Amino acid sequence: MVSVYLSCVFQVGAGLLFALWGRRMHHIAEKIDSIRKEWGNRLLILGHHYQRSSVIRHADETGDSLELARKAGRNRTAEHIVFCGVRFMAESADILTGPDQTVYMPEMSAGCPMADMADVASAEAAWQVLEATGGGCIPVVYVNSSAELKAFCGRRGGSTCTSSNAAGVFRWVLNQGSKVFFLPDEHLGANTARDLGIADDKVLLYERHRESGGLEPDRIKQGRVIVWKGFCLVHTAFTVEHVRRVREALPAARIIVHPEVPKEVVAVADAHGSTSQIIKYVEDAPDGSMIVIGTELNLVQRLAEQHRGRVNVKVLAPSVCANMSKTNEQNLLDLLENWHDERIVRVPEAVAKDAGMALERMLEL
Repeated sequence: MVSVYLSCVFQVGAGLLFALWGRRMHHIAEKIDSIRKEWGNRLLILGHHYQRSSVIRHADETGDSLELARKAGRNRTAEHIVFCGVRFMAESADILTGPDQTVYMPEMSAGCPMADMADVASAEAAWQVLEATGGGCIPVVYVNSSAELKAFCGRRGGSTCTSSNAAGVFRWVLNQGSKVFFLPDEHLGANTARDLGIADDKVLLYERHRESGGLEPDRIKQGRVIVWKGFCLVHTAFTVEHVRRVREALPAARIIVHPEVPKEVVAVADAHGSTSQIIKYVEDAPDGSMIVIGTELNLVQRLAEQHRGRVNVKVLAPSVCANMSKTNEQNLLDLLENWHDERIVRVPEAVAKDAGMALERMLEL
């Protein structure tokens, strides 16, 4: 009897705490909505696809990192731009917006481990190694990188790229008779090279912690694409075994993965594509389809909800970006109420100029 009583007390207590928590979150959401109305078009809130739905509901624009930065750049009425994402994304927005606009982040500690895997000093050292073997490289930097690394790329005559247009940027380099030096994601680099029909033995891995990147001069001369050893923690969580299990359990399912997953996983999936391409893949799927997706969990869950009753969407395996999760309604509201100076994202002018060159080359392509 005592255990039953205690169990009932616990359930009632938990129910009350949940109700209070729900009431508090509703109050926070209402306050955010009120501030948004007060600011009108002088405020622009950007929400990356990997944000939780409670944050996305407050976004004026949703999209991937570069898409949102470009939307910020085209907006000339917003005085304050709030980027709900990670730091490199907010940096791109600051580069593309005007001097009378200020970019903020609700949580400044929201970074990107993959972006941190390629610093400018290491990239410069690698460049010297490549130049010593005869050069002929053009750097291509994934937009998932720091402003400083984009600036390195801009100074060296290179271009940024996204997961959507990486193949086109690679072709631009290769058509000049040059090698691609791609940073910082080895998997997007290797998958893009394979998409272009480049043999695996012509794709070299540069490991910054090894002497000369672990590459002999003759190997560098023979290579066509040199990829930096870096990776996304979210997307390297997906494995061939995950795909095998889905094939056994759901033989009619179509599997699509992000190109930041290892090439072995891409090889056994039905399709691969950027975040925007994954979204379109689901949108274009015939009614009654089963789509299994290998990318960040928040996006997959939102797609499942949006297409409920038409397409059955499942995740290949649950994988969440811990840094994206650092942004929530509480710190968003705190920012909107107080506009903390320490949450301003500002790229130094010299860095912004060089990084802007790399971004502009991509946009021209």
